[in-house]
Amino acid sequence: MTEGVIANERPALARSLWVATAHEVPDRPALTGTAEADVVVIGGGFTGLSAALHLAEAGQRVILLEAETPGWGASGRNGGQVNPGLKDTPEETEGRFGADLGGRMVRMTSGSADLVFDLIARHGIDCDAARTGWLRPATSERTLAGLLDVARQWRARGVEVEPLSRAEMARLLGTDAYAGGVIDRRGGNLHPLNYALGLAAAAERHGARICGNSRVTGIEETGEAVTVTTASARVTAKTAIIATNAYTGPLAPPLGKTVVPVTSVQVATAPLGSNIAGTILPEGHSPTDTRRLLLYFRKDAEGRFIMGGRGTMSDGSTRARQKALIRAAEQLYPQLKGAEWPFAWGGHVAITQDHMPGLHRLSPRVLVGLGYNGRGVGMATLMGRILADWAAGRPEDELDFPVTDARPFPFHELRGLGTMAMVASWGLLDRIRP
Repeated sequence: MTEGVIANERPALARSLWVATAHEVPDRPALTGTAEADVVVIGGGFTGLSAALHLAEAGQRVILLEAETPGWGASGRNGGQVNPGLKDTPEETEGRFGADLGGRMVRMTSGSADLVFDLIARHGIDCDAARTGWLRPATSERTLAGLLDVARQWRARGVEVEPLSRAEMARLLGTDAYAGGVIDRRGGNLHPLNYALGLAAAAERHGARICGNSRVTGIEETGEAVTVTTASARVTAKTAIIATNAYTGPLAPPLGKTVVPVTSVQVATAPLGSNIAGTILPEGHSPTDTRRLLLYFRKDAEGRFIMGGRGTMSDGSTRARQKALIRAAEQLYPQLKGAEWPFAWGGHVAITQDHMPGLHRLSPRVLVGLGYNGRGVGMATLMGRILADWAAGRPEDELDFPVTDARPFPFHELRGLGTMAMVASWGLLDRIRP
């Protein structure tokens, strides 16, 4: 990775704060020739790296194949917010999947942040982790009521999610632009690329083999094994895990059509002076507000302010959205006017039809985890552990998440146009009905 620039990415998405501030990246050359493993993992984001680490800790022989370098995709580009749970509320999840499985899903995903911070502590991952809690500021009384209902559901299950008054929220944010909200004590934030690099290093210390520049071109199942091919290698394993998320593309059809890649973009300032930085998010929280085109924002460990939100697929509109994020930041925090904004980058979030992550069976020897709908730090790490449990021999019906066949979006090829129209309509609705 060139300093501050994501390699092999289009310029509108490439000027990344996380790349500029990442630890040194060791060389992980492409796999060549033939190799054997117990499990081959395809994809070097949080899902694949977590799966490789958990499998290696359990004594499995693991080879991970990444098309670029570990953390290259959304895992190394997101806002670094560790947001626990699913998009659906606990009551929605239990109502949809039943008291038994739904309850297990709620309890397991509730602990996704615990898993992230435990891995960081156990493996000594240096990624500026801070468990400050996750703030949800409400843009209106209407959205505040929704947040308070979700908080009620979590408290009924013994989870510390607390309401905050308008004054309390203003104190923690450094702006009085919101109507109050909630704080989820399970959450926090981290440097996402350094977290990914730390997972990779930990997996290697436990014996996993991680290969960069090893884009998978084919998967073939033959009797007792799975063979995965790249341009320069063939890996034969007992089982395969696919963890390519929004970057799946044409690999293993119809898998790529089970998600719609949606661009998420961010901008960041240069380090702010202490006189300004101290007035913004004084206790280091990472809020996500309740707009339909939500805003998420934070400071990094060196006092840079970061603002993120939804983007689009074209370069021109992506740059326009990044400029809009700067304007939104200045509206929230007028003291940012005149600040330098040297970083502007983005990546692709995988959206599913039902906003539920997908754990898909492609064959008895190939399992897939993807589709985190913007909650990838915690959920992808957790999905990696679930996939590792399966690959190590745990039966599907004992997993705390439902295994399904891949379900493609109807008319998937038109979803890009639909997403652009949805983004435009949400922006309008946010202006007229917050």
